Amino acid sequence: MNWHAMVFLGAYHGINPGMGWLFAVALGMQQRSARGVWRALPPIALGHAAAVGLVVAAVAVAQIVVPLPALKGLVASTLMTLGLYRLWRHRHPRSGGMQVNFRDLTLWSFLMASAHGAGFMVLPFVMPTTAPTAAAANHNHAHHLGAAAANVAVAAVALHTAAYLTVMVLAAWIVYRKLGLSILRKAWFNMDWLWAGALVLTGMAVLVK
Repeated sequence: MNWHAMVFLGAYHGINPGMGWLFAVALGMQQRSARGVWRALPPIALGHAAAVGLVVAAVAVAQIVVPLPALKGLVASTLMTLGLYRLWRHRHPRSGGMQVNFRDLTLWSFLMASAHGAGFMVLPFVMPTTAPTAAAANHNHAHHLGAAAANVAVAAVALHTAAYLTVMVLAAWIVYRKLGLSILRKAWFNMDWLWAGALVLTGMAVLVK
């Protein structure tokens, strides 16, 4: 497990305007209250964690029956496909409007993180790098290994989400209180393109790892 990578990816997701804080700031400005910003952040973080956790859990189950080389190939091809798709067709899921509640924000964040491939991006850092040894063939041993891997995966998603939420809160506070949305018109860097490129490069790295 690469814990530093999980923190870095969480921080990157948090600072990306398309991953939540921009929406939260817009809600706060619409409501003319900082409480609108702070109320939006927890459900956004929850939706992000659900999107990442769902992918990690699905792969954890799949690796029980799918050989590790085949699983790596699937993850690598998914990463590269998502990255190339985002480079080719740069769109986000749209919410129905700005009158949103906790459930709406959670679902929106889940769809947004899923569209960005956030869950697949963390997989190379939570997947095992080698196939189970013969010693792990014992049922009890395999059970303990599976439980330990599950605990590590939960901790990794929690750490990733904590870094995501921390950076998102800081970004939202700085923009709402100090800079205002006008800063995005003066100093804008398309982080989604950087993210798409990172997806493709990570997929290639998984193939040769």
